[in-house]
Amino acid sequence: MTSATPTVPAVLVLADGTVFEGLACGSRGSVVGEVVFNTGMTGYQEVLTDPSYSGQLVTFTYPELGNTGVNAEDQEADVPHARGLIARQLAPLPSNWRCSQTLPEWLDQHGVVGIHGIDTRALVRHLRDTGAMNGVISSDGRSPQVLLEELKSAPSMQGLNLADRVSTAEPYTWTSACAASFDQRLKPRPEHPYRVVAIDFGIKRAILDRLVGHGCEVTVLPASSSLETVLSHEPEGVFLSNGPGDPSAVTGGIALAKDLVEHKSLPLFGICLGHQILGLAMGGTTFKLDFGHRGLNHPCGTTGQVEITSQNHGFAIDAQTLPASVEVTHLNLNDRTVAAMAHREQPLFGVQYHPEASPGPHDADHHFGRFVALMAERR
Repeated sequence: MTSATPTVPAVLVLADGTVFEGLACGSRGSVVGEVVFNTGMTGYQEVLTDPSYSGQLVTFTYPELGNTGVNAEDQEADVPHARGLIARQLAPLPSNWRCSQTLPEWLDQHGVVGIHGIDTRALVRHLRDTGAMNGVISSDGRSPQVLLEELKSAPSMQGLNLADRVSTAEPYTWTSACAASFDQRLKPRPEHPYRVVAIDFGIKRAILDRLVGHGCEVTVLPASSSLETVLSHEPEGVFLSNGPGDPSAVTGGIALAKDLVEHKSLPLFGICLGHQILGLAMGGTTFKLDFGHRGLNHPCGTTGQVEITSQNHGFAIDAQTLPASVEVTHLNLNDRTVAAMAHREQPLFGVQYHPEASPGPHDADHHFGRFVALMAERR
């Protein structure tokens, strides 16, 4: 792929035949993925580098991107994981004291194909009416008709196991929070950090930082790890991470979570995909949402205390399928889907949203404290 100029035409073609015409940004070429939208007003770099967006073309509803540029500290992974970017407008000149590169330069450097100059409001309304669907961004000159034929062979997100593709190949240890100088929520560490094994289904760096900030030393293991491997690290707690794709297709992760539940001795905490995998391991089922929850201001709660949360998921747990031993502790107050759950007797719980994210509110950070408290009680 070669770098695109601001005047190169590009098209977005959806699987139902809808076509949007715009201009290329980032790298020239063609890319296929599930077209979704994120309603956040900030955090475009965190979104694009979040492994949970693997296989997706992300539409940003905020009308201008790139006004603060990009910097190394805000990445959730080494490289972007979103397949493509869809925007209304790109800022021609970023302005921020932490900026080290412009967004278009960064997209081009990492081979991310993008399109801007389209009516993102019309696109989002269409996705809300018809549901998320596959699409293709192209700036290689091919006609929409040819691109639509290519789309017909693209797999649906339903049934895809993408976690194994983005998981680490080798174990590693995370002991320092790189965002410490910016994050005032970081807590003094205990004399002996809590030993946590994190199963990487597509883990974000911000999650690792929050675990460290709450006094944990984290060993990150591949998604394919067995119970024996996990226990060999002598953890005081196990964390099931976020990640992309259909949770019901992550059969190895579900089997591991089931083994951990049956083990009955270790505190277990899951976020997003990890929360869904935990629910599946305890006997529940999941389903695909029409257009998902992706944004920074989703209200969740059940007890009169509402948490404003950051979310990024296209699947959810069916509350009716959970066993009586599991309590739904939080609901998404927009559509009443399961936002958090906990086992009534064992130290197991999961949250569908992202308590590590801090777009402004820190309402949900207490879930990390809850995980640490369970390990402290066991210790």
